[in-house]
Amino acid sequence: MTTNESRPRAAIIGAGPAGFYATDQLLDAGFDVDLIDLLPTPYGLVRSGVAPDHPKIKSVTRVYDKTAGREGFRFFGGVSLGSDITRAELLERYHAVVYAFGTTDDNRLGIPGEDRPGSYPATRFVAWYNGHPDGEEEEFVLHARRAVVIGNGNVAVDVARMLMLEPGELAVTDTADHALPKLAEARIEEVVLLGRRGPAQAAFTNPELRELGELSRADIDVDPAEAELDPLSERWLEEFGDGTSKRNVALLRDYAQRSPTGKTHRVTLKFLRSPVEVLGEGKDGPVIGVRVVRNRIEPDAEGRLRAVPTEATETIECGLVLRSIGYRGRPVDDVPFDYRRGLIRNVAGRVCDEEERPHRGEYVVGWIKRGPSGVIGTNKKDAAETVARIAEDAAAGALNEPANADPDATAEWIAARCPTAVTWEGWLSIDEHERRAGEPHGRPRIKLVKLADLLAAARAGTPARS
Repeated sequence: MTTNESRPRAAIIGAGPAGFYATDQLLDAGFDVDLIDLLPTPYGLVRSGVAPDHPKIKSVTRVYDKTAGREGFRFFGGVSLGSDITRAELLERYHAVVYAFGTTDDNRLGIPGEDRPGSYPATRFVAWYNGHPDGEEEEFVLHARRAVVIGNGNVAVDVARMLMLEPGELAVTDTADHALPKLAEARIEEVVLLGRRGPAQAAFTNPELRELGELSRADIDVDPAEAELDPLSERWLEEFGDGTSKRNVALLRDYAQRSPTGKTHRVTLKFLRSPVEVLGEGKDGPVIGVRVVRNRIEPDAEGRLRAVPTEATETIECGLVLRSIGYRGRPVDDVPFDYRRGLIRNVAGRVCDEEERPHRGEYVVGWIKRGPSGVIGTNKKDAAETVARIAEDAAAGALNEPANADPDATAEWIAARCPTAVTWEGWLSIDEHERRAGEPHGRPRIKLVKLADLLAAARAGTPARS
C-alpha cells in the first residue's frame, strides 16, 4: 500500500479483534496504520480461541479483511515486541503506539496438586485443538471416564463441548489435524462443570449454555436443587440482573426438569463449589480427583454478592482437570504494567504512570486494557473509546513526535530486525494454502501449525485470489 508521509502514523501491537477495530477507526481518523503481531497469522483469538464448531463466529474475519484492503494499512506478522523490536524503537517511528495484545496467562487456583499430570490450564487445551503454534507439542490425558472443568465462562463451556462432540462433527471443522484423532479416541464420558458461585452469577452467554443442551451424544444434567437460587441471588437477579443472567437461570431450570434420554455421554453442571485440592496418587502422581468445598452466597462490605466457603466438602473422581477461571496480561518490554490487575496501566485507553499521568503517544485497547470480558463485538466500542482519546490528543498537538516516521524506512527496519516478517500478502498465501488443503475433505481449512510451515507458505508467492 502507498502511504502519505503527511499523515500521522500509528503502530498497533496485536492483530486480534481489538487491534482490527482500532485499525479501522484510526484509518477513518486519517492515520496510516501498521498492524504488528507476534504470530505470522492475523485475527488473534478468532483464529486460535473460537471453538472450531463455531464457523459463524469466525466469519467476522471478513470485516477485518475489508480493513486490510484499505489504503494506509500494512501488516507485519511474526514480529515480537521486546525481542525483535522495542517500545522505545516504536516511539521513534510512530505518532501513536497502541497495545492490543490481550491477556495471555491463565489465573491459577493456588491449591495443592494444581500441577499434577492431568491438570492443565484451559488455554493450553484450546491452543492445542485450535492449531496455535505454541500448542502443537502438547499432550493431554484423555483416557479417563470423567473430566472436571473449573469455571463458568464461555471458554469452560467450549472446552466441555469439544470433549463431548461426536468425532464426525469435529471432522468437518478446522480443528488441528494433530488433535482430531486424539479427540476421536478419547474415553471421556462425562464432563463436570464447576461454578464457584450460583446460577445467577454464571458468566457464560445464552447461546453457549443453550448449545450444551443440544449435544447429539450427551445429556445435560442439572440437579433441581442446583438450579434454585438463594434469597440474596433471587433478589439481585430481580433488581439488577441483565437479560443474559435471567435467561441463563431459566435455561438451567429447564435443564433441571429434563430426564436422561439414554445418550452415551453427559455434561453435569454443579454450582457453589470451589476446588481446594487436586488429588492424585503420591506427591507427583496423576490426577484421580478433585476435592471441593461447598459455598454459600453472602454480601460483602459494599453489598456485592460473593461466594463464602462452608465446612461441607466432597470429592469428585476424575482423570482430567482443566481450569478456566480468568486470565491476566503478561508484562511486555518496559510498557507500564499494573501487576495487581494484570493489565497495562491506563486511564480510558491512555497509557499512564502510577499517578495516572498519561504517557505521550501510548495507548491500549482490548483485554489488556480492560480485562478479559465481553464478546468479540465488545472490542469495537472499546476501540472507539481509545481512538477518541487519540483523536483528542492529535487535535491538541499532544501525540508522540517520532524522530523518523518515514514508512519505507520503518518497513526496512522491521525487515532488518525480523527477516521472516510476514506481510498481508504473505498471510493471504498461508490462507490460500490452508483452504486448498481443506477443500478435498469438506473442511474450511487444514491449519498449518508449525511456524516453519507457516513461514514457508507465506513465502510461496502471491495467492491466486485477492
